[in-house]
Amino acid sequence: MSVARFWRKIPQRYNLIGTRCVACGRYFFPPRSFCPSCRRNGKIIDYQFKGEGTVITYTVIRTASDQFEYATPYVLAIIQLDEGPRLTAQISCPPEEAHIGMRVKKVFRRIGSDGKSGVIHYGTKFVAA
Repeated sequence: MSVARFWRKIPQRYNLIGTRCVACGRYFFPPRSFCPSCRRNGKIIDYQFKGEGTVITYTVIRTASDQFEYATPYVLAIIQLDEGPRLTAQISCPPEEAHIGMRVKKVFRRIGSDGKSGVIHYGTKFVAA
């Protein structure tokens, strides 16, 4: 199996898949194998998030490593999904348009690559909703 195919087979990487406890209704991202509230009484199932949420806080990256140099400046934010979990992700927008409380939705975008002719990495970013 090729490296690219291996990464495509990890559902959480491209689909924002987490878990949900059936007993208490809590959502988790990244996925968990048991609920910290319900412990053994909880039942965990896979859950695909809608991918919509709100920016809790953000920063503008103006100086980045070589891998992200082409993208600077870019916005990196903590986003609270509508279902509850928070995650860190890049927002694809001009830095001056980003603000706390901004509604965002997930999109599938290029994250980076391994050199000029290497493997291209894709993943989840967010844009204004």
